[in-house]
Amino acid sequence: MRVAFAGTPAFALPALAALCARHEVIGVLTQPDRPKGRGRKLAFSPVKAAALERALPLDQPPTLKSATGRAALEAWAPEALIVVAYGLLLPPEVLRLPRYGCLNIHASLLPRWRGAAPIQRAILAGDAESGVSIMQMDQGLDTGPVLLQRATPIAPGDTAGALQDRLARLGAEAILEALSGLQQGNLSPRAQPQEGVTYAHKVEKAEARIDWSTPAAVIERQVRAFNPVPVAETTLGGQQLRIYTAHAENTKEPNEPPYGAENSRTGSIIAVHDDYMRVRCGAGTLAVTEVQLPGRRPMSLRDFSHAHALLGQQLG
Repeated sequence: MRVAFAGTPAFALPALAALCARHEVIGVLTQPDRPKGRGRKLAFSPVKAAALERALPLDQPPTLKSATGRAALEAWAPEALIVVAYGLLLPPEVLRLPRYGCLNIHASLLPRWRGAAPIQRAILAGDAESGVSIMQMDQGLDTGPVLLQRATPIAPGDTAGALQDRLARLGAEAILEALSGLQQGNLSPRAQPQEGVTYAHKVEKAEARIDWSTPAAVIERQVRAFNPVPVAETTLGGQQLRIYTAHAENTKEPNEPPYGAENSRTGSIIAVHDDYMRVRCGAGTLAVTEVQLPGRRPMSLRDFSHAHALLGQQLG
């Protein structure tokens, strides 16, 4: 099938590679280059870099709402447009263009977690599973009919980064299956149910700040959901401390003293072991295993504790 591809971040790369292996990718859309890093130099999106490496026709319109912005896509005349985390709205003129429509790989089991941050919201909510939906796009926000879905369990230690990688691979397999079903005429879209709709709002930086008065299980999910970005954070001695990995506990070890006045507050570091520190939370304790100070690389708690006196210190 002659397909065009629209995507921007690394999450889209497995799908692009899969399509190139099985179909004729006649053009790639990605967002314009953006300033990045301390030097604010213009940087390619991961999809642009992949398209250039494969010598695929490439266009970076700032909008598809104008005739100029749609010119390249219309000239390619795709039978299907595959959209993966593209970041631009598709106007009706684009939605009507391909014979098989515009197909979106969405990283949730719709109608749960429509919107911008389905992976992070699923982890924050403590969902037992996630997955991908291949959706026939319409003018709504992830409201179109679904062609197929594939689920995967959310493992206890899954970070957003790990789950995203797994869903990217799952989505690549699913889009090939969906295109095959459309070509053979044995796959039909089905409307999303009205029940169970939730919205995955964009993650705000302020959400990464840890409130130690909440239960340890909630903070653990926060740490996992915001790894690799924006990374859960607190303060230590008035300085930012980012927490990359941690897990919730509910009991003290037998050889630890009972809580006293000096460590009864939530956020208190009540024990420091070889490879983790134990922090008191609103319910239970959090075992923190990897941290980062500003301007430094992430480091294990073992290395961090050798350079800092932690026992009895207050976080937050």
